[in-house]
Amino acid sequence: MKPHLSIYSILPILLVCISFTISAQQPNRAYNSIKVLDENIEIKVSDGKYLIAPLNDYIVHTSFYPAGKGMKNFSFAADMKAEKVDFTLVEEGNNITIKSKGIVLKITKVPFKIAYYFNDKLLICENRGFVDTDSMQLINLSIEKEEVLYGGGARVLGMDRRGNRLKLYNRAHYGYETRSELMNYTLPLFLSSKQYAVLFDNASTGFLDLDSKKINEITYETIGGIPNYYVIAGNNWYHLVDQYTRLTGRQPLPPRWAFGNFSSRFGYHSQAETEATVNKFFKDEIPLEAVIIDIYWFGDDIKGTMGNLEWLRDSFPKPEKMIKRFNKKGVKTILVTEPFILTTSNRWQEAVDNKILATDLFGNPYTYDFYFGNTGLIDIYDQNAREWFWNIYKHFTNQGIGGWWGDLGEPEVHPSGLQHINGTADELHNSYGHEWARLIWDGYRKDFPLTRPFILMRAGYAGSQRYGMIPWSGDVNRSWGGLVPQPEIALQMGMQGLAYMHSDLGGFAGGDTMNNELYTRWLQYGVFQPIYRPHAQEHIPAEPVFQNENTKALAKKSIELRYQLIPYIYNMAFDNNQTGKPLMIPLFFNESQNKELLTYDKAYMWGDAFLVSPVKEPGLKNQSFYFPKGTSWTGFFDNKIYEGGLEHTIPLSISNIPVFVKGGSFIPMLRNAVSTQHYSLDEFDLHYYADSLVKESRYRLYNDDGKSPFAYENGKYELMEFTDKNDDISLDFSVIKLVTTDRFWDADNLIVIENGKMPESGTAKELLKKKGVYYKLYKMQAEALKTIGIEA
Repeated sequence: MKPHLSIYSILPILLVCISFTISAQQPNRAYNSIKVLDENIEIKVSDGKYLIAPLNDYIVHTSFYPAGKGMKNFSFAADMKAEKVDFTLVEEGNNITIKSKGIVLKITKVPFKIAYYFNDKLLICENRGFVDTDSMQLINLSIEKEEVLYGGGARVLGMDRRGNRLKLYNRAHYGYETRSELMNYTLPLFLSSKQYAVLFDNASTGFLDLDSKKINEITYETIGGIPNYYVIAGNNWYHLVDQYTRLTGRQPLPPRWAFGNFSSRFGYHSQAETEATVNKFFKDEIPLEAVIIDIYWFGDDIKGTMGNLEWLRDSFPKPEKMIKRFNKKGVKTILVTEPFILTTSNRWQEAVDNKILATDLFGNPYTYDFYFGNTGLIDIYDQNAREWFWNIYKHFTNQGIGGWWGDLGEPEVHPSGLQHINGTADELHNSYGHEWARLIWDGYRKDFPLTRPFILMRAGYAGSQRYGMIPWSGDVNRSWGGLVPQPEIALQMGMQGLAYMHSDLGGFAGGDTMNNELYTRWLQYGVFQPIYRPHAQEHIPAEPVFQNENTKALAKKSIELRYQLIPYIYNMAFDNNQTGKPLMIPLFFNESQNKELLTYDKAYMWGDAFLVSPVKEPGLKNQSFYFPKGTSWTGFFDNKIYEGGLEHTIPLSISNIPVFVKGGSFIPMLRNAVSTQHYSLDEFDLHYYADSLVKESRYRLYNDDGKSPFAYENGKYELMEFTDKNDDISLDFSVIKLVTTDRFWDADNLIVIENGKMPESGTAKELLKKKGVYYKLYKMQAEALKTIGIEA
């Protein structure tokens, strides 16, 4: 392994927790007693009991059980085994304190109230607490006046969600643009600028009121389930997300091919059309990893055939051979599936006979009309139905299918009268996609344990990331208005554990003609979003191979850059797998004291190194945005240097969007854009952006075979560590291989490239000595430099 080292030379408030009034809970709620039950605390009050469970020092689970009322459990989010938490219970007159090294609870007996503290600061408290009405049950909390609030799932409301009453009901919004109050993926979760989060773990329909009445209150409303919530605290933003994903689960590493380019549309009508499209990518030398086949694989019409779930041989006469040919090219075949079985489909009677459908109150299959026809719905919660559905997936996976697209999984239409085996449609609605993803994930673990699944879905629940779900932002309009909110959606969902939220590149819905500038800018943004997948309705092709020559060339340039960056992106995916760290990071994660950044989405961090500012308007000549403080920033495409801590105006080019590299960053890149089928780190370029403001840099690069599940856990990986110590007169660069499977290399194998170019023979020593900062590096590389004709 002989990486090149590119050197880029760069020359040289504390959030106050305002106290707020903690009002009493329900006026008739009286404290009775408190006692420790194993690792939990039980508090009995006049109308029920609280069960408080510290899961670790940073997470506390609080549940309320009303007296004389049986309750169903519709909690699906938590995936954490409680740790041993040392706490003490101190009772002093009217006050009770539950102390630990982390979250501290303070309870007042009269009037009864509960408050949560962290690092001696008040996080949040119950205001009215649990409230039961004729139709809803509520949990009411108090917050501070200045808090900025995030969460609630995927919405287009601006980065600050405070002031909105958010409906909790997964529902598609076709053709949305710059405002969408309700979308495919809602979550009963909010995060605060005070760096805590509250998760109400109940999949039932309801509302999350984020102080819509401007009275400094949060109210969670739902139709049923056990009233419960988790309070999660963090020492900083990264720690908060780490703790939240400890609770709800971490995203497994996707297969490496998932980070490459997809060919997709709604949709390919035949085997011939699909193969011709894939072949055109190869003819145009545009890298391709997968082709996604929409509903025409099982039917010749949009309506009337959903649920067939079998190849339509008239259109796809020899799919097995097609899949085999694609696999030889390194192209995966991905099929769409939906959970609806139409009464006109070939499998309707089979579904009825096997009793895999949700029912009415009398146990008969519940049928209803929606856009695609008259239908029943697979009861995803019924084990018998799960096995039936999985056997279909298993059959096609054995046939060579490389991944799955689960569409319409909100479910798109889910009538209130429909009954699942464990509850009504409304009681379970928001967990349907979550359980669907779990079905596929569990099936792969059982029947294909050596394969990482690819599961593309648009709806789920808190914690769906642990089942490998890769969500997208729904049927966005193919317009500048559709592009505008995409960073907001992805940044918000990354904070909520769903780091792979991404958009249909180019936009999906509507449009009369191809807007070449919009398409180009969206695909340039796509390089720096989690999944690179152009997709749209077929009347305007989404694939770059069908664009005019100039637009195609620009798209090809973006795709090639995406492939060159896969070592960096895959390393980001590993970090996410280990800590929940988002791939797209809001700027306030690194400058939490800067209040102006708390609602900022004009630019974001792509991992630790890249500052990205998408171009979201037509015809712009310049774009202004903030450069984070603490380092200088180097233009990724032009090597121009900018000072941090300021807003700069950047001239725009149609060739690329503004992208800058943080001083002190290491960027591993492939030299050529090649299919991940041929991926190797035997040779790669390591770009280092030296900065006199950064005294020490450290970067760890993870690598494995890109396909084996749990490679890290099983020790089948390698981890390289690069460090730089800069003392203003020299740069001391070193490489340490922490773990290796079968090879070892060190810094002596590196070759210096100065500012993107190899120094001319005989001039390197003078250049490096003049800059000073590189002399130690040069001496260390003497033997390597000899190979290019330079004597030390």
